[in-house]
Amino acid sequence: MESKPGFVHASVDQVHPLLTTYTPQFMGLTQRSGATFGQGVVIGILDTGIHPTHPSFGDSDMPLPPPNWRGNCSVASGVSCNNKIIAARGFKASPNASAVDTAGHGTHVASIAAGNFIDNASVLGSTLGTAAGMAPRAHLAIYKVCFKDGCTASDVLAAIDQAIYDRVDIISMSLGGNAADRYYNDGVSKGSLAAVLRGIAAVTAAGNLGANENTLAHDAPWVLTVGATSTDRRIKSIVKLGNGEALEGETAYQPSSFNTSRTLPIVYPGAIGRRSAKYCLKGSLNSIDVWKKIVLCHLGNSRNVEKGEVVYAAGGAALILLNPEEKGYSTLSEPHVLPVVHLGYLDGLKVQTYYYSLQNSTGVSGANASIIFNATTYGHRPSPAVAYFSSRGPPLSNGGILKPDVLAPGVNILAAWPFEVGSNPSGLAESTFNFDSGTSMATPHVAGIAALIGNKHPTWSPAFVHSAIITSAKDVDLDGNPITDELSNRTAGIFTTGAGHVDPLRAIDPGLVYDIQPGDYAGYLCALGYTNMEMRMLYRRRMNCSAMRWTSAPMMNYPSIQVSLQRREGPAVTVSRTATNVGNPRSVYRARITLRFSRLYQEASFNVSLAVLRPASDVVPVKYAAGKIEWVSGDRVVKTPIAV
Repeated sequence: MESKPGFVHASVDQVHPLLTTYTPQFMGLTQRSGATFGQGVVIGILDTGIHPTHPSFGDSDMPLPPPNWRGNCSVASGVSCNNKIIAARGFKASPNASAVDTAGHGTHVASIAAGNFIDNASVLGSTLGTAAGMAPRAHLAIYKVCFKDGCTASDVLAAIDQAIYDRVDIISMSLGGNAADRYYNDGVSKGSLAAVLRGIAAVTAAGNLGANENTLAHDAPWVLTVGATSTDRRIKSIVKLGNGEALEGETAYQPSSFNTSRTLPIVYPGAIGRRSAKYCLKGSLNSIDVWKKIVLCHLGNSRNVEKGEVVYAAGGAALILLNPEEKGYSTLSEPHVLPVVHLGYLDGLKVQTYYYSLQNSTGVSGANASIIFNATTYGHRPSPAVAYFSSRGPPLSNGGILKPDVLAPGVNILAAWPFEVGSNPSGLAESTFNFDSGTSMATPHVAGIAALIGNKHPTWSPAFVHSAIITSAKDVDLDGNPITDELSNRTAGIFTTGAGHVDPLRAIDPGLVYDIQPGDYAGYLCALGYTNMEMRMLYRRRMNCSAMRWTSAPMMNYPSIQVSLQRREGPAVTVSRTATNVGNPRSVYRARITLRFSRLYQEASFNVSLAVLRPASDVVPVKYAAGKIEWVSGDRVVKTPIAV
């Protein structure tokens, strides 16, 4: 290989794991506010492919592809292009594999980003309404990089190269990664840099390894890293215990034939069987009498729907899913095969306490309950709240840049699905929808918002687009309170929320943005300690750090600020930022200091000094502190989050 022309670097291939009718409305978008709905913008989706005949990908009212478009649907892809899907290719050691989705994930995320308007969309009758992506008039370019053996870095890189050639505007990647990877070893980070240097915005998932710090993937400053939240919608089911206590949970399967007034005995395999029975794994209930009973099962070690299938096969009447402490208070609405109530951690403990309170000396409990369905409800609080699974910072690889950048809806998201769901699925379906959850679902929401920005501001750089989304994000919930973490039911920290929850309408008209020149990333990487050889591996050409202007992570003109300070009183750390006016030509923004602009795209700089002052004797030292700067001009509020 080294002897071949054009050889730069070879490394062991890595595998990147895979990580709607209401969310546009939840974030304030309406048919009027959406304006042209991303028309003329092309979103590249790197995922498991697409189910091309789903009506979400029909081209009704779609414009023709952009005149400079170079993509197409390859013969091998199995996909026929229209004015919605304007490119499709599969990458499996070559660009000649099928692009048809056999998993569902790619179809789901593509429709979240740019699915067309579909009336009467629902999952098993729940949440009936009009489904549409965030940018329903944007075009889709599909690059299948994920197959049964995962999503390899080499296929991701090849797909991004193709997307660059095709001239996409935005790349959306709902792919996992290693939190500690050097960027030249991470296909998403490496490929995204090449895209951003060519004017293409890159949006990536933070990952689904929540609960612990330092689990966030894709922390490079050239990508927009997205965490996940719940919304105020619940597809509610209720378990009413024999002691009269009613506990609220969720499920998508709510059959009208189920007798909700009937009281059934509860059986808890985890109290009487092997460890596998606690999780209702396949074969674990064979020696346990669950016939026509409500079965308690813990989350973990298998998919939730599979647990229901095990209970159903063993003769159980219904299932109560119990969250462990590390999954907190997030509940999922899923298309089960039998009646289910998925409960949060504390409510799960209440059920177990009730069960044990009626257990006799032989281990048999007299506990019983009924299950009631309450269909789709709105107004749940607190909302939005960070999902338990959303990966958290501080980041390990970027030298001190706040991540995640923003949050977006990622729990119980209704979107297109290629297969029938529920108790009697029969295979492929043309117009099925399904709920799914993960930062994978949050990512295309933000990619769609980027398309709305791109439609209104087609000349903006990726850094402009990222900045608009970050500085306009909301750091409070619908009631004006700090955003809650569903892991603990307490206020979420800044390395969990980043700047906060995306606000599409404000992102389209941000007022101020922070620009980063493409060459700044090279100086940043050199300052981070990358050698010339490592730079060559990342840029795929010769690089010389000694000839570059170095920029440390805190001094990058990033829309957020992160610095490290000693716990004791010490000297201040000063960072600089330069804001560009993209609002009214003659604008004045005031905080503690004033920024005055006289024309559009004029720049103004400011410094921020941060220090640890002598604390009072009763102050408890903290590991992290958070704050923000707000620049205000009329109705515009431009936030710069600060993490210390």
